[in-house]
Amino acid sequence: MLSQQFLVLLFWVCLSQPSYSKPPSTKRTTDHTYNKLEMGVAGNDRKILRRSKRGWMWNQFFLLEEYTGTDYQYVGKLHTDQDKGDGNLKYILSGDGAGTLFTIDEKTGDIHAMQRLDREERAYYTLRAQAIDRRNGYPVEPESEFIIKIHDINDNEPKFTKEVYTASIPEMSDVGTFVVQVNATDADDPNYGNSAKITYNILQGQPYFSVEPDTGVIRTALPNMNRESREQYQVVIQAKDMAGQRGGLSGTTTVNVTLSDVNDNPPRFPQSTYQLSVSESAPVGSLVGRIKATDADIGENAEVEYDIIDGDGLKMFDIITDKDTQEGVLIVKKPLDFERKRVYTLKVEARNTHLDPHFFHMGPFKDIATVKVVVEDVDEPPVFSKPSYLIEVHEDIQVGRIIGTVMAQDPDAINSPIRFSLDRHTDLDRIFNIHTGNGSIYASKQLDRETSPWHNLTVIANEINNPKQSTRVPVFIRVLDINDNSPTFAIMYDTFVCENARAGQLIQTISAIDKDEPPGGHKFFFSLVSTNPNFTVQDNEDNTAGILTRRNGYSRHEMSHYLLPVVISDNDYPIQSSTSTVTIRVCTCDNEGNMQSCNAEAMILPAGLSTGALVAILLCIIILLIIVVLFAALRRQKKKEPLIISKEDIRDNIVSYNDEGGGEEDTQAFDIGTLRNPEAIDDSKLRRDILPETLFLPRRSPLLRANTDVRDFISQRVRENDADPTAPPYDSLATYAYEGNGSVAESLSSLGSVVADEDQDYDYLSSWGPRFNKLADMYAGADSDRDS
Repeated sequence: MLSQQFLVLLFWVCLSQPSYSKPPSTKRTTDHTYNKLEMGVAGNDRKILRRSKRGWMWNQFFLLEEYTGTDYQYVGKLHTDQDKGDGNLKYILSGDGAGTLFTIDEKTGDIHAMQRLDREERAYYTLRAQAIDRRNGYPVEPESEFIIKIHDINDNEPKFTKEVYTASIPEMSDVGTFVVQVNATDADDPNYGNSAKITYNILQGQPYFSVEPDTGVIRTALPNMNRESREQYQVVIQAKDMAGQRGGLSGTTTVNVTLSDVNDNPPRFPQSTYQLSVSESAPVGSLVGRIKATDADIGENAEVEYDIIDGDGLKMFDIITDKDTQEGVLIVKKPLDFERKRVYTLKVEARNTHLDPHFFHMGPFKDIATVKVVVEDVDEPPVFSKPSYLIEVHEDIQVGRIIGTVMAQDPDAINSPIRFSLDRHTDLDRIFNIHTGNGSIYASKQLDRETSPWHNLTVIANEINNPKQSTRVPVFIRVLDINDNSPTFAIMYDTFVCENARAGQLIQTISAIDKDEPPGGHKFFFSLVSTNPNFTVQDNEDNTAGILTRRNGYSRHEMSHYLLPVVISDNDYPIQSSTSTVTIRVCTCDNEGNMQSCNAEAMILPAGLSTGALVAILLCIIILLIIVVLFAALRRQKKKEPLIISKEDIRDNIVSYNDEGGGEEDTQAFDIGTLRNPEAIDDSKLRRDILPETLFLPRRSPLLRANTDVRDFISQRVRENDADPTAPPYDSLATYAYEGNGSVAESLSSLGSVVADEDQDYDYLSSWGPRFNKLADMYAGADSDRDS
């Protein structure tokens, strides 16, 4: 094989040139000298020293990667001068891949590669070689190291760092605008030939984009690429090794280019005129309609602001922008009136809010449309002349006199008549009333400012032709004050004077209050009803006055207290005055004027009572108590009237003595069987709940005849109980449950049902009519259940 012969020739060239350069990792075996000494006892027995030089040297072997032959690939041959060709030497190989990747012929020293090698996995292998003597196993040469270097071939195509690139550039960009840079790598050896030298070219994407062959930079190739025409572009880039020459390997990648939006399109109304309608009753802020100007841009470049720039409805309507839908929302700015104006014309402008100076040359980024608003007529409620009314009236106004008037009218063209009324929830006391025809308000009761200074009413105006159309208005009535209240003391004054007081001494300061509120404020005057020898009043002219003594010394034994009437007057018109009394007690005081004790009897008894009078009053009270006690004792001894006055008065009587029995479970007090059947009385049974004081023989009641009347039965039992000494004066409940023997249905009492042993037949209930059908079904069902 030609390649094998070339390798052998290359190997021998390497052997003949020991100065061949090698990589830094390659080790060169140094020369070794073997000195053989002849050792002896005598000096004449010395052996000759010899020096031999090693006879095999090498640097590195070379091997092509990706060998495809069937035989092992020949690497090279190891040989030493010590090898005489007699087969006594053995060559041994160790190191990277020895025995697995590489093998050596023990006799000849030939090295072969057993597997196909890949330089991209490993570029070189470091091995060690040694020759030993087969006879004794000793090495004839020291172990030496060598390298097998793998030569590269172009077996790897370029690969891009990304499978898909994504890039974005603004629309309308200039030619040569940078888009993105792609990058590809080649696993081949960049230092050996052109196997790893890559060039780029564009396979798809012309004429819009171009790529630089050496750098992989993609740039725009056409101007004014419009996003609104096309937004996405797919560019395919090829990377080829061998510097792009024929026979090189290649790889491709995809670049997705997106044109981002710029504001290069103005907003445009789809129509030049719009017509909207709104009811005249629409409140302020209500929606009239929506209009929209379209913009081919997106995002913030498509944001539009709307304004009313002209028209006769500038003050009546307003327009705002809906940020979510980019619509202009027309709303009512002021109340509308069909009777005043029925059609409004508006000029609405739509303009972009984010402008790009680079595209100002493309025209104004705004548009104008005409909007006509038609006001629709509705039946409106009455309208008052004012939003609220304030009426002031004096509190002494006569009942029935008009205090004010409210006015309202129908705003519609038909001008329906109005009916006025008061909301009685705002006038619960019915102090005011209103004339239903003209809205005059008058007082129906006397006013009092001191009770209620303000009255807040609500007047309702309804259309007579359509009462559902109504309007309310607040009416505030302020009651003005007149001087109709007299001033009085601020508090009830109860003061004292010392027995050792001096003339002219101040003992109390008094003041007054008045419910009225004069415009200039209160002004009170104080004076005495008449001249008093003991005390006087001094007006301080500040709505207060002082009580002064007029003499020296007072005695509580002579007079324990004094009553001093004081006249208080105001300064308003008409003048009001009142008289109030100050109680002055005479007390014992110390030298500093501090009270020590007063006569309490003067405070309790304004008019003194003597001791004899008090004794007489107590005797009268005792006599009355004795009379009441005697009368109560006589009433207790009075004979009690019988329960049944005559035999003709037949009725149920219940005598209760507040003694509670044990209920149905108390079977010790009475024998209930006696009440179930009057003929079943057991004479030997006595009461079991008490022990009688005297034992009497039981009396046996005579038997009744078969057709005894109920009235006779009860009368007989009453007589027996009256004559029976064992009959109860104790607490007892006598019940007469006997119903006679002549009833077709017999006894209806439930007491007899518990002792009856025979089964009852309720079939007769079905013949009593439809009202007893339910009862018959119930008892019939019970019978069937019992039978089952």
